[in-house]
Amino acid sequence: MAKGEKRSAARLGAVQALYQMDLTGAGIADVFAEFESHWLGKEVEGHAYKPAEAAFFRAIVSGVLDHQRALDQIIDKTLAAGWPLRRVEAILRAILRAGAFEIIHRRDIPAKVIISEYADVASAFFERDEVGLANAVLDTIARGQREDELKTRVG
Repeated sequence: MAKGEKRSAARLGAVQALYQMDLTGAGIADVFAEFESHWLGKEVEGHAYKPAEAAFFRAIVSGVLDHQRALDQIIDKTLAAGWPLRRVEAILRAILRAGAFEIIHRRDIPAKVIISEYADVASAFFERDEVGLANAVLDTIARGQREDELKTRVG
Protein backbone atom coordinates (compact mmCIF):
# COMPACT_ATOMS: atom_id res chain seq x y z
CA MET A 1 0.00 0.00 0.00
CA ALA A 2 1.35 3.43 -0.97
CA LYS A 3 2.37 5.99 1.64
CA GLY A 4 -0.41 8.34 0.48
CA GLU A 5 -3.06 5.67 1.07
CA LYS A 6 -1.68 4.95 4.55
CA ARG A 7 -1.78 8.68 5.32
CA SER A 8 -5.37 8.91 4.07
CA ALA A 9 -6.31 6.04 6.37
CA ALA A 10 -4.44 7.74 9.24
CA ARG A 11 -6.42 10.95 8.67
CA LEU A 12 -9.72 9.08 8.72
CA GLY A 13 -8.67 7.23 11.89
CA ALA A 14 -7.54 10.46 13.53
CA VAL A 15 -10.89 12.12 12.82
CA GLN A 16 -12.72 9.11 14.26
CA ALA A 17 -10.47 9.12 17.34
CA LEU A 18 -10.96 12.87 17.90
CA TYR A 19 -14.71 12.40 17.50
CA GLN A 20 -14.72 9.59 20.05
CA MET A 21 -12.65 11.64 22.50
CA ASP A 22 -14.98 14.61 22.05
CA LEU A 23 -18.09 12.53 22.74
CA THR A 24 -16.84 10.19 25.47
CA GLY A 25 -14.04 12.12 27.13
CA ALA A 26 -11.68 9.17 26.53
CA GLY A 27 -7.99 9.88 27.11
CA ILE A 28 -5.36 9.90 24.41
CA ALA A 29 -3.58 6.76 25.64
CA ASP A 30 -6.83 4.77 25.61
CA VAL A 31 -7.75 6.03 22.15
CA PHE A 32 -4.31 5.22 20.74
CA ALA A 33 -4.45 1.71 22.19
CA GLU A 34 -8.00 1.07 20.95
CA PHE A 35 -7.49 2.40 17.43
CA GLU A 36 -4.12 0.78 16.87
CA SER A 37 -5.20 -2.62 18.15
CA HIS A 38 -8.83 -2.78 17.01
CA TRP A 39 -9.42 -0.38 14.10
CA LEU A 40 -6.49 0.62 11.91
CA GLY A 41 -5.90 -2.11 9.34
CA LYS A 42 -8.59 -4.36 10.87
CA GLU A 43 -12.11 -5.45 10.01
CA VAL A 44 -14.80 -4.12 12.35
CA GLU A 45 -18.46 -5.07 12.02
CA GLY A 46 -17.96 -6.10 8.39
CA HIS A 47 -16.06 -2.94 7.44
CA ALA A 48 -12.41 -3.27 6.47
CA TYR A 49 -10.20 -0.42 7.66
CA LYS A 50 -7.11 0.20 5.58
CA PRO A 51 -3.68 0.00 7.18
CA ALA A 52 -2.66 3.43 8.40
CA GLU A 53 0.62 5.15 9.07
CA ALA A 54 0.48 4.89 12.89
CA ALA A 55 3.02 7.64 13.57
CA PHE A 56 1.07 10.06 11.35
CA PHE A 57 -2.21 9.07 13.06
CA ARG A 58 -0.64 9.76 16.47
CA ALA A 59 0.87 13.06 15.28
CA ILE A 60 -2.50 14.37 14.10
CA VAL A 61 -4.42 13.34 17.22
CA SER A 62 -1.80 14.58 19.69
CA GLY A 63 -1.19 17.73 17.61
CA VAL A 64 -4.87 18.64 17.63
CA LEU A 65 -5.05 18.09 21.39
CA ASP A 66 -1.86 20.09 22.02
CA HIS A 67 -3.09 23.04 19.93
CA GLN A 68 -6.87 22.70 20.30
CA ARG A 69 -7.55 26.09 21.89
CA ALA A 70 -5.67 27.99 19.17
CA LEU A 71 -7.15 25.80 16.41
CA ASP A 72 -10.67 26.37 17.73
CA GLN A 73 -10.13 30.14 17.76
CA ILE A 74 -8.94 30.11 14.14
CA ILE A 75 -11.84 27.89 13.04
CA ASP A 76 -14.35 30.04 14.97
CA LYS A 77 -13.09 33.16 13.17
CA THR A 78 -13.46 31.37 9.83
CA LEU A 79 -16.98 30.03 10.35
CA ALA A 80 -19.99 32.20 9.55
CA ALA A 81 -20.83 34.81 12.18
CA GLY A 82 -23.20 33.44 14.79
CA TRP A 83 -22.20 29.84 14.13
CA PRO A 84 -19.41 29.00 16.59
CA LEU A 85 -17.47 25.74 16.37
CA ARG A 86 -19.26 24.34 19.43
CA ARG A 87 -22.50 24.35 17.38
CA VAL A 88 -20.93 22.32 14.57
CA GLU A 89 -21.66 18.57 14.57
CA ALA A 90 -18.94 16.62 16.42
CA ILE A 91 -17.53 14.68 13.45
CA LEU A 92 -17.33 17.85 11.34
CA ARG A 93 -15.64 19.60 14.28
CA ALA A 94 -13.03 16.79 14.34
CA ILE A 95 -12.47 17.14 10.58
CA LEU A 96 -11.97 20.91 10.84
CA ARG A 97 -9.60 20.59 13.80
CA ALA A 98 -7.47 17.90 12.15
CA GLY A 99 -7.35 19.76 8.83
CA ALA A 100 -6.52 23.08 10.48
CA PHE A 101 -3.78 21.40 12.52
CA GLU A 102 -2.13 20.00 9.40
CA ILE A 103 -2.43 23.27 7.49
CA ILE A 104 -0.83 25.26 10.30
CA HIS A 105 1.71 22.79 11.69
CA ARG A 106 2.59 20.42 8.82
CA ARG A 107 4.17 22.71 6.25
CA ASP A 108 5.87 19.65 4.73
CA ILE A 109 2.48 18.69 3.24
CA PRO A 110 1.00 20.91 0.51
CA ALA A 111 -2.12 22.76 1.67
CA LYS A 112 -4.10 21.65 -1.39
CA VAL A 113 -3.39 18.00 -0.52
CA ILE A 114 -4.58 18.54 3.06
CA ILE A 115 -7.78 20.30 1.96
CA SER A 116 -8.55 17.58 -0.59
CA GLU A 117 -7.86 14.78 1.89
CA TYR A 118 -10.17 16.24 4.56
CA ALA A 119 -12.90 16.91 1.97
CA ASP A 120 -12.63 13.17 1.17
CA VAL A 121 -12.89 12.33 4.88
CA ALA A 122 -15.94 14.59 5.17
CA SER A 123 -17.58 12.84 2.20
CA ALA A 124 -17.31 9.54 4.08
CA PHE A 125 -19.71 10.95 6.71
CA PHE A 126 -21.73 13.70 5.05
CA GLU A 127 -23.58 14.89 1.98
CA ARG A 128 -22.48 17.78 -0.22
CA ASP A 129 -23.26 20.74 2.07
CA GLU A 130 -21.02 19.62 4.93
CA VAL A 131 -18.25 18.57 2.53
CA GLY A 132 -18.44 22.03 0.94
CA LEU A 133 -18.32 23.67 4.36
CA ALA A 134 -15.24 21.67 5.38
CA ASN A 135 -13.55 22.50 2.07
CA ALA A 136 -14.38 26.23 2.33
CA VAL A 137 -13.28 26.58 5.96
CA LEU A 138 -10.00 24.74 5.40
CA ASP A 139 -9.33 26.66 2.18
CA THR A 140 -9.87 29.98 4.00
CA ILE A 141 -7.56 28.91 6.84
CA ALA A 142 -4.92 27.80 4.32
CA ARG A 143 -5.10 31.13 2.47
CA GLY A 144 -4.56 32.93 5.77
CA GLN A 145 -1.76 30.65 6.96
CA ARG A 146 0.02 29.84 3.68
CA GLU A 147 -0.62 32.86 1.51
CA ASP A 148 2.63 32.50 -0.45
CA GLU A 149 2.00 28.82 -1.20
CA LEU A 150 -1.54 29.42 -2.46
CA LYS A 151 -1.02 32.56 -4.54
CA THR A 152 -2.33 32.10 -8.04
CA ARG A 153 0.47 32.37 -10.55
CA VAL A 154 -0.30 34.71 -13.43
CA GLY A 155 1.53 34.86 -16.75
